[in-house]
Amino acid sequence: MTTTLTDAEAVELLGADGQDLEDLCARADAVRRDLVGDQVTFVVNRNLDTERVGTSLPLVHDLVVEAASLGATEVCVQNPLPAGAPDDGYLDLVRTIASAAPGIHLHAFRPAEVADGAARLGISPRSFLERARDAGLGSVPGTAAKILDDDVRTRLAGGPDMPVARWVELITTAHEAGLTSTSTMLYGHIETPAQQVAHLRLLAEIAERTGGFTEFIAMPFTPAPGAALPVNSRPSVRETRALTAVSRLVLAGRINHIQAPWPKIGTAGAIQLLRGGADDLGGLLIDGVLDPSAGQEQGISLTRDDVTAIAAELGRPARQRTTRYDLL
Repeated sequence: MTTTLTDAEAVELLGADGQDLEDLCARADAVRRDLVGDQVTFVVNRNLDTERVGTSLPLVHDLVVEAASLGATEVCVQNPLPAGAPDDGYLDLVRTIASAAPGIHLHAFRPAEVADGAARLGISPRSFLERARDAGLGSVPGTAAKILDDDVRTRLAGGPDMPVARWVELITTAHEAGLTSTSTMLYGHIETPAQQVAHLRLLAEIAERTGGFTEFIAMPFTPAPGAALPVNSRPSVRETRALTAVSRLVLAGRINHIQAPWPKIGTAGAIQLLRGGADDLGGLLIDGVLDPSAGQEQGISLTRDDVTAIAAELGRPARQRTTRYDLL
């Protein structure tokens, strides 16, 4: 199922408020129901921060064993290795995780880390991704997308940032190597509604070519204290609901799963989005007890009972999924 929406219509809908917003969310939710059904899905996962634990392979091994014992089906690894790490450090991480819990899905290495891993070994990103895939990598995070507009990215970074064309090249290469990825948008800073729509259109175009995106996640921007960059205030609930609904309409038939990022908006906010086009809660982000600080989201986690309660409030079933959205 696809929906027909012009860019001008999408921009207008991003400004919906009051009853117009309620109508938009109901429309998006009807599309969600037709595309993916009523279940509220989630994955049991553990996040590891490469900068914190990436050079301690025995610790990584033990953390993955612990995560698997707690029911995790996915381990997510993000952030670069330190400059002094071995040239094949990223591949060592993959091998360590794959050996610690055979069958667990490794979701790791953003475009910047793919480029870094390839450069350290003096090989192409395609060769790096193929080696990582063969060693046990299953998918890559489509984060660091921010807004896919070079001027916005440069202004937001306060200097040079990875060009849009390079980000697209690296994500597309991952898909061509048989690795799926998430897709994201960091919104609510200096971008315009038109740039948000253009971002969604570019993701849809990539999805049509590769079929490699598993889901879309819109993440609200929070400015750092004392930031010099002039930014909007934290995105409003209205803006978040409208963007989620418009994303559902623009991406329908191309990226069929829309995640409600509960760590960023809270469970009450997630429930609102699940009523307005979203179908997935993302990961539980289990900490374990061996080293809870190994992930950036320490102390931010959900339980299965939490998810069941959220789904019950919506009158919908909760279903555990794999990284690639097979139901368990």
